[in-house]
Amino acid sequence: MSLSVLRTSDAWWVRVPAGARRIDTTATTTAELIADRDAVATAAAADTEVVDIASLTLVSPVTAPCRVVAQMTNYVSHVKDSGMDPEKVPLTFFRKASGSIAGPFDDIVKPAHVSLLDYEVEIGIVFGRTVPVGASVDDAALAEAVAGLVVTNDVSARDVQLPKTQFYEAKSYPTFTPVGPVLVLLEPGDWEKFSTLTLELRVNGVTRQNSTVADMIYSPLEALRTLSRFQQVDPGDLLLTGTPGGTALTAPPKPVEIIAGLLPAHLKWKMFFKRQADNPKYLHDADVVEATIRSGDGTLDLGTQRTVVRYA
Repeated sequence: MSLSVLRTSDAWWVRVPAGARRIDTTATTTAELIADRDAVATAAAADTEVVDIASLTLVSPVTAPCRVVAQMTNYVSHVKDSGMDPEKVPLTFFRKASGSIAGPFDDIVKPAHVSLLDYEVEIGIVFGRTVPVGASVDDAALAEAVAGLVVTNDVSARDVQLPKTQFYEAKSYPTFTPVGPVLVLLEPGDWEKFSTLTLELRVNGVTRQNSTVADMIYSPLEALRTLSRFQQVDPGDLLLTGTPGGTALTAPPKPVEIIAGLLPAHLKWKMFFKRQADNPKYLHDADVVEATIRSGDGTLDLGTQRTVVRYA
């Protein structure tokens, strides 16, 4: 049975039916906590004080610094929203600064120069073992390498991302990767439920994204096989596995795209941003963003993060 870990600024906790129980551990990082899994299990089975989870001020269960790697356009619905062909999309990655990691109830702070703030609910995979470059990765190796799962939101500054044709800056501002509230540590057999996970994101109570892993193009196995060709992963590292359709950003109609392609770059982007400025789906000051991920049978419940957008 999976164990759900919570973190406050001064302690680690394990979720139990009545609330949360403090874990007796010296771990200060996610990697250290994963290595001290016996302490998590002991706390889950103990007969010690249980506190109301609502009384805890939770922070991200994934600690920085760590590697934060993300897959691009990895859901059929998102690829179609982006105006591309799902059958021709390659498996590609980008990096995010670990300084972008924030807690599950922290504000998302929009920098003053950013205009088009977007959201992307994603399943986060937290690694528990080192996978060196050149490692052979099969289903068994993947299950051993993955320690747990978390809810993540890959917040994006589209007006920075698109003209510069790069992702790192646009997705790495502080608070642009809310993580949590729980880190679900997987037990043998739990990994098989990954394929039943449902992702949902709501803005001010209105559902914007709602999809299952069945919409995913490249599986975590394919991702780790490709990633391990050129980059090592270590305990505590975080892999974001892509987002389904429903983000604020969508591709323009084909006729508009063709016309824009004939224009000089500065005119093309001027036209694009004028159209996007009228799109009400981009995040606004005081918007409430809720992201939830759970398995079909409810036994893997990654919880719900609730963040509020604040304009700097």
